[in-house]
Amino acid sequence: MANKKVILAYSGGLDTTTIVPWLKETYDYDVICVCVDVGQGKETDGLEEKAIKSGASKCYIVDVTDEFVENYCWPALKADAVYEKKYLLGTSLARPLIAKVLVDYAHKEGAEAICHGATGKGNDQVRFELGIGALDPQIKIIAPWREWDLQSREDLMDFCIEHDIKVNTRYDQSYSRDTNILHMSHEGLELEDPSIEPNYKHILRVTNALSETPDEPEEIKIDFEEGVPVSINDQKMTPKEILMFCNKIGGKHGIGVVDLIENRVVGMKSRGIYETPGGTILYRAHEELEHMCLDRETFAFKEEAAVKFAEIVYGGKWFTPLREALSKFFDETQKTVTGTVKLKLFKGNMILTYVSSPYSLYNAEIASFTTGDLYNHKDAEGFIHLYGLPLRVRALMRMSAEEKAKNKEK
Repeated sequence: MANKKVILAYSGGLDTTTIVPWLKETYDYDVICVCVDVGQGKETDGLEEKAIKSGASKCYIVDVTDEFVENYCWPALKADAVYEKKYLLGTSLARPLIAKVLVDYAHKEGAEAICHGATGKGNDQVRFELGIGALDPQIKIIAPWREWDLQSREDLMDFCIEHDIKVNTRYDQSYSRDTNILHMSHEGLELEDPSIEPNYKHILRVTNALSETPDEPEEIKIDFEEGVPVSINDQKMTPKEILMFCNKIGGKHGIGVVDLIENRVVGMKSRGIYETPGGTILYRAHEELEHMCLDRETFAFKEEAAVKFAEIVYGGKWFTPLREALSKFFDETQKTVTGTVKLKLFKGNMILTYVSSPYSLYNAEIASFTTGDLYNHKDAEGFIHLYGLPLRVRALMRMSAEEKAKNKEK
């Protein structure tokens, strides 16, 4: 009788390499690895062979990078979603799509369980399991970090050595990293001490440290249609190509490096270094266009909704009615967010040099200090009188009360 099957969310890193033999020993499962490619680049090279050598029966590498950019990154861009004012949700946005692919392959292979390598202290366990549960609540979920006796990355390396599995990780280089086309994150080792300044030359992989950036600025021109970037420097590109181009030019100029102490879903604080060069450029350009195209009340309410959207995504609740409803709201607000933005990139900075839109609400004739037909300076007097009426009523009430108090003293 054939063994029961488990789908392992596989990256080829230390954790998931260790999990393959552990699953076989602990559950006697037939392990099927699924690496969901959301833009990891060369990290997927050789993974099939590595998975098989670790003891897996199969390994699928599923490229969903285009879907990730169009259906996950772009909705977040339309929302201007930023978690705790800094984090552009690079890892958070990829997790629901990965969960979706894992469920698809569990159905395809007839697997009874899905296993992930997220730790019992992290956010990803929540994101994976909420995503899987929302798509198929009958699938069993296995989280080794909540079960096994291994306590550290050093323990994992020792486990692999004991099982004759080669790992290309050194004790002093074992940062916990996550990579996709939107970002790269770094956690662990000396970064766990917030009093230590990061050695960016040592840590960064996508972005130049500021000391390594060019001494001359470079301008980038981005065209948007309904809130989505469609071309760079007058060249039409696919969503994937746009993000890759912005990553390259942003990384060159040191754009989008964040050192953040964040509030995890599970209640603790953690420190991470995030590299999001392309996303940071696109968010800034998009926001500048919205300042021109959205009215004050829509822009203000959208800012509030974006905070909620970011919290929902960060917390793993992508497949929920509220997230879907908010995305529809953001889509509606983007119908006039069409135009062109130019940014000058220099030493980690982005300087706005140009913005225009056929739907611009900025009217030079009204805004100019020169009197025009659309605005009469004298109209401001009546407006200020009514606008400040509550203040004057309150002042009159206070003056009346003070007068009565004086009369009593007499």
